[in-house]
Amino acid sequence: MPMLLWLLLLILTPRREQSGVAPKAVLLLDPPWSTAFKGEKVTLTCRISHSPARRDTFWYRDEKFWRTQHNAIQIRESGNYQCRTRGSSLSDAVHVEFSHDSLILQASHPVFEGDNVTLRCQGKENEKAREKVYYKDGKQLPNSYNLDFITVNSVSRDNSKYHCTATCTILSIVSIKRNSKPLNIQVQELFLHPVLRVSSSTPIEGSPMTLICETQLSPQRPEVQLQFSFFRDSQTLGSGWSTSPELQIPAMWTEDSGSYWCETETVTHNINKRSLTSQIRVQRVPVSNVNLEIQPTGGQLIEGENMVLICSIAQGSGTVTFSWHKEGRVRSLGRKTQRSLLAELHVLMVKESDAGRYYCAADNVHGPILSRWIQVTVRIPVSHPILTFRAPRVQALVGDLLELHCESLRGSPPILYRFYHEDVTLGNSSATSGGGASFNLSLTAEHSGNYSCDADNGLGAQHSHGVSLRVTVPVSRPILTLRAPGAQAVVGDVLELHCESLRGSFPILYWFYHEDDTLGKSSAHSGGGASFNLSLTTEHSGNYSCEADNGLGAQRSEVVTFSVTGTSRNRTGLTTAGVTGLVLSILSLAAAAAALLHYARAQRKPGGLSATGTSSHSPSECQEPSSSRPSRIDLQEPTHSKPLAPVELEPMYSNVNPEDSNLIYSHIWSIQHTKENSANCPTMHQEHKELTVLYSELKKKYPDDSAGEARSRSRAHEDDEENYENMPRVLLASDH
Repeated sequence: MPMLLWLLLLILTPRREQSGVAPKAVLLLDPPWSTAFKGEKVTLTCRISHSPARRDTFWYRDEKFWRTQHNAIQIRESGNYQCRTRGSSLSDAVHVEFSHDSLILQASHPVFEGDNVTLRCQGKENEKAREKVYYKDGKQLPNSYNLDFITVNSVSRDNSKYHCTATCTILSIVSIKRNSKPLNIQVQELFLHPVLRVSSSTPIEGSPMTLICETQLSPQRPEVQLQFSFFRDSQTLGSGWSTSPELQIPAMWTEDSGSYWCETETVTHNINKRSLTSQIRVQRVPVSNVNLEIQPTGGQLIEGENMVLICSIAQGSGTVTFSWHKEGRVRSLGRKTQRSLLAELHVLMVKESDAGRYYCAADNVHGPILSRWIQVTVRIPVSHPILTFRAPRVQALVGDLLELHCESLRGSPPILYRFYHEDVTLGNSSATSGGGASFNLSLTAEHSGNYSCDADNGLGAQHSHGVSLRVTVPVSRPILTLRAPGAQAVVGDVLELHCESLRGSFPILYWFYHEDDTLGKSSAHSGGGASFNLSLTTEHSGNYSCEADNGLGAQRSEVVTFSVTGTSRNRTGLTTAGVTGLVLSILSLAAAAAALLHYARAQRKPGGLSATGTSSHSPSECQEPSSSRPSRIDLQEPTHSKPLAPVELEPMYSNVNPEDSNLIYSHIWSIQHTKENSANCPTMHQEHKELTVLYSELKKKYPDDSAGEARSRSRAHEDDEENYENMPRVLLASDH
């Protein structure tokens, strides 16, 4: 039972279906005039689009259900007629007028907005109408005189009133001028008034919005093209007119709040309709969940890189003001105002001073919201390190502890320092703070050379300049070597004293000593030591030593004892012959010893020979050989500055002193001066008119004696010279 009532209500209630639910039914007239004379019949046909309704059709008159019948019915009564089927919506109402008047004005049906309509002024069959005139709202239409019908262009639903006048002849006798009733042309809507539909009347700021201008074109005019436009507070939105009934707004902001409507028109611009106004209020959402992000990720940067500070919000609408801040700074680093959920601040080529804590803030009028703090670290590549030496003294010595200190004045710790000697790694040390690092080295002679270091904190190693180190080695105890021409050194030989320290830094200064008396010095700038040459005399026998010094302490060699034979190599044959002659003549000399002694004493006078057996005159006065201490004569030098004039030799005496073991033998020559000799030496001529006595002697060699003992024997021998006995001897042939 409830179901039947519902069906009955559905049938009996005329209603306007919503667009898009079902197609709209169309009601057609035949003949196609909305006004007819009383007594005539008009056929009504109900159609769906262009096809007749195939099921039962529901008919309505004056908005009331009238009957159910097939799709076509005939009517004779005036009224507003409508129809629909089970598969369609209710058609538009059509007013059909059945008039009792003799003159009527008929309009064609159907007529839509913008159509051209045909008007016909019609009299009854028994009355002939002529001189027809057409009027609109009481005004004669132009070019409308005496026409059976006229066309009115582009009619609209403006409630205009049309009528006509005509002269009617009754029974062909009486002419009467008649007026038709005013006619309101039934102009159907070409399309419905648009309705603006919005996705939300209170959108969230920043959210998208969709506007739809909704209308429905008459199914009888599907070929008509429509276009649409949207407005807010008299401002056109989008690009203006468009064939699309939709407008997409990507984001709505508070300033987008206002009155919205849309318009629909045909592309020919002859029909335009406007929707009702809709109020839209955009809602602003406060910012929340502000976050700061650093790029590169993690906030670890290298000096000179670019940094990006990204401030974002999870929620928040409208225009948002972003700002960036650094701890310790009063003013912000930057500020941006934009409609976005994030903003970026670029910091170019960061420096060490850019390290620290950062935060950002976001505000969209509800008050700033702060992000959490983010730590930014700026790592600095190491600069070229500086290598320095730290030693106990200015000049590094073998055995010193040398500290190699390497330091980069710039660079983020930790820094790894490596130390090199001639590009060979010595070691490394890490510094977790400033001040560099050190490496200790116990110096040896091999540690001289070039040193360097490098520093690396993972951002690229840097190498220091090379620094040279010279390790000074104290001299070792030198070795003294004596180099003579032969196995036995004799007077006149050149003796080479060679002193060498096998270890020690150059230059080395060598000193040479004979019995603690300095002989000389020589400097060596490279290996091999130094030498000193000595022309030997009898006095050069004794102890020799040398000393080496390179400024780090002198070292003395061991003492080397050296003996010089008293006879030079060119007198060796003469000395040997003299000794041999002495041995052969000892017997004959012994026989004449007494007479020779007597004779020698008889010849002594004051001013003659000295008690020592040397000349009392200076040898320089007469250019004669020196008579003072012949043992000290340098055998390398000539004994006379001038050659002596030929002299006549007196008998030679030989004296043997058995009490002095140092003396082998002595020779005494007696020289008789001639006038020629006296002329060469006036002093001798005046003081020594009778003779000149020359002494020579040959001493033994004592290799083990010290220089002091040798000098003592020399002095003792001088004293013993007073005891020499002068003995005449036979001049041997070898003496000549």
